[in-house]
Amino acid sequence: MNPENLIKTARDLIPTGQGKPRSTNLQRAVSTAYYAMFHCLAGSCADTLIGGLHAGRGTDSWVLTYRALNHRSTKTRCRDEQNLRQFSESIRKFAETFARMQGYRHRADYAPDTGFRKSEAIQRITEAENAIRNFEEESPAERRAFAAYILFKGRED
Repeated sequence: MNPENLIKTARDLIPTGQGKPRSTNLQRAVSTAYYAMFHCLAGSCADTLIGGLHAGRGTDSWVLTYRALNHRSTKTRCRDEQNLRQFSESIRKFAETFARMQGYRHRADYAPDTGFRKSEAIQRITEAENAIRNFEEESPAERRAFAAYILFKGRED
């Protein structure tokens, strides 16, 4: 899944111009923005730990690593401010936005009485897009360290 295309899809769900968009479109847009972040992180984990386009993408081990990302545990790790101190500001901001966007996704996907205003949905998409862009500008070493932090639970000796 291409995060950039998911962001574009989220934006496409919100009509431009006057008029009130359907609430389902706004909900899908917010949910899709979260999934852009999720797939950005899953791809980064696989690319930095296994190898990118020319080294490993598409191999069984790359797919296994990509699919290892878990929504709940990732959110928990992204909320651990003490452990996140070891990372750059962009990584910490990505983590903070990821956790918050997952909450919005749950609201969009599971709360039958939820609603988003058009401006709120656009704001959520923009937040996700900015967090992804800044995350992807980080060095491979920084993203690799974050991938290890997200995917591997440390021992508690």
